[in-house]
Order: sequence, then structure tokens, then C-alpha cells
Amino acid sequence: MEVQQPKSGRIHLDPDDAEHGLAQLVMTVIELLRQIVERHAIRRVEGGTLSDQQIEDLGMALMNLELKMEELKLIFNLKDEDLNIDLGPLGNLLPGKK
Repeated sequence: MEVQQPKSGRIHLDPDDAEHGLAQLVMTVIELLRQIVERHAIRRVEGGTLSDQQIEDLGMALMNLELKMEELKLIFNLKDEDLNIDLGPLGNLLPGKK
């Protein structure tokens, strides 16, 4: 059975392939949280409240998280645009991504 790709900005809700739609939804939420954590980390670094070691640790953690996200997108056959849900009049879920 060939997996039908959802149109960009939409969650795939095919009852025969609910696992893919669920993976897309979960990955979207994780990506949103990753972006929020990344922005908060940048503010803390710019605020000067972290030691050099804390900055290094934070950078490594964010890089590892991004690598894992890329790996999971490959596993679930998802692209960046598949994780940016169109919320209609509210715009896209993930800011800065089309």
C-alpha cells in the first residue's frame, strides 16, 4: 500500500493510515516545542546569564535534538512543510516557516 502524502499544511487523516497522521501530528508538536526552547535558549545566551560551559551544553543539546528530528522525519517520510499545519485565518502553526 502506497502512503499518500498530505497536502502541505494539512494533517493526513486517512483511516487506513492513521499511524502516519498521528506521527505527523506528534512531530509537529515536538517541532513547535523545539523552536520555543531554542528561542528561549537564545534569549538566555544573549542575556549573559549562562556560563561558557552551560552555553556549550545547551548548543550540543539543541544540535542533538535537531539531528533526532531529522532522523524521525526520514523514518516517517515527513518534510518540514508537513509539520507546519495551516490553522486557517490564524496562519501557519510554526512561525517563520511556509
